[in-house]
Amino acid sequence: MTPKQIAAFAIGPIGGAVIGLISLPVITWLFSQEDVGRMAMLQVTLSFSILLFSLGLDQSYVREFHEAESKPALLKCAMLPGLVLLLGTVSALLLLGGKPADWLFDVPALHLSLLVAVALIASYIARFLSLVLRMNERGLAFSMSQLLPKLLLLVIIGVYITVGADKDLTNLVLANTAAIAFVCAIFGWNTRSDWYRGIRATLDIDQLKGMLRFGLPLILGGLAFWGLTAIDKVFLRTLASFEELGVYSVAVSFAAAATILQGVFSTVWAPTVYKWASAGTGLESVHKVSRYILALVTLGFALAGLLSWVVTFFLPANYEPVQWIVVSCMGYPLLYTLSETTVVGIGISRRSSFSMLAAITAFAINLVGNWWLIPIFGAAGAAVSTCVSFWVFFFLRTEFSIYLWKPMPRLVLYSFTLVCVAGAAVFTLWGQVLKGWMVGYWLVVLVCWAVAFREEVLEVAGFFRRKVV
Repeated sequence: MTPKQIAAFAIGPIGGAVIGLISLPVITWLFSQEDVGRMAMLQVTLSFSILLFSLGLDQSYVREFHEAESKPALLKCAMLPGLVLLLGTVSALLLLGGKPADWLFDVPALHLSLLVAVALIASYIARFLSLVLRMNERGLAFSMSQLLPKLLLLVIIGVYITVGADKDLTNLVLANTAAIAFVCAIFGWNTRSDWYRGIRATLDIDQLKGMLRFGLPLILGGLAFWGLTAIDKVFLRTLASFEELGVYSVAVSFAAAATILQGVFSTVWAPTVYKWASAGTGLESVHKVSRYILALVTLGFALAGLLSWVVTFFLPANYEPVQWIVVSCMGYPLLYTLSETTVVGIGISRRSSFSMLAAITAFAINLVGNWWLIPIFGAAGAAVSTCVSFWVFFFLRTEFSIYLWKPMPRLVLYSFTLVCVAGAAVFTLWGQVLKGWMVGYWLVVLVCWAVAFREEVLEVAGFFRRKVV
């Protein structure tokens, strides 16, 4: 992609993160800590439903897009099976007396269950329509569809403040569901020609079988990845309380600033690598890209460790532990992004079972870690367990990719990431006691970073200097 196209894709994650950092403190001041924790359970459920009901066909769509003769027919093959399954499941739960709101929020209210159902269906549809924009490199439309729902959520909360609406769970769920439905509508409008032609296209059973062969192994791996990212919240609800879950979810939300890097890079990287693979050129750049991402990951951890105290100025006093927890919460977006640069061999070789194995192993470690650490450390234990598990996930993806594809230098990769993860764990669990020592630790990491990545820093500085001049 050209710099202009990359910038178009970057608007959404950057703008969304900025708006999220504005709305998050407002939500913590307006709504109870328990309700903030309950919303975390809604997000867990949405991500689970997308992973489960997509049947791995969203990944098949990305993999086959550049080689498919009919893109609308490919969309129909990818989207239809899971949509039918999701609609049937949601209808059965509601008609047979199921109470999703009771399961998620411990509040047996039908209107909340209906809102959850709408959010589930809208988020599933939005997932596939977003891939249409992403794969067609329509960066601005993709970004606006990400940005507008978060802006709408902020507007709705502003309306609540203006009219003096009740600051209760119903209004919080309503605001989030409206935002999800809005993004689905925007995606639908921006991709109207694609899905309309997809509806009219003939369903190719042979093509669907081939996509399922690639995608079905990803279901188990996808569920394991969901567990890797969400089991901490489930354990916190079970072994701790909604209050602890609220603190943890706020820390995760602040750490989501790092998803700017994850969102921009992942959106651009996967289509680019598969395009390179299809053309048989460009793959020699993978190692260079991984060096740049490693530099950003290390810098992100170090700056988070040095500046995490800033979040206390924006939150109520009962969220004070967030400043220690947030650094370990950076592990998910940063290490996942780095693993996307080293895992390309699995995608190119179409050996998706190895991705599944990496996710399952890391998930198992996270299960044990949460079971062990949460009763002792609460939300801090959940953050450390997830951070360590994502390092294992990154390590396994890298090693499997090397096994299936070709070797890559990885001493620097493992050294810097281990230093960052170890520092984040100590900072989260004992940072309040080791304040001065931890400042020194992160400063040393920064010095080592400047020495190890001086060529990359100079190259980037030179690039911007040429652009300015």
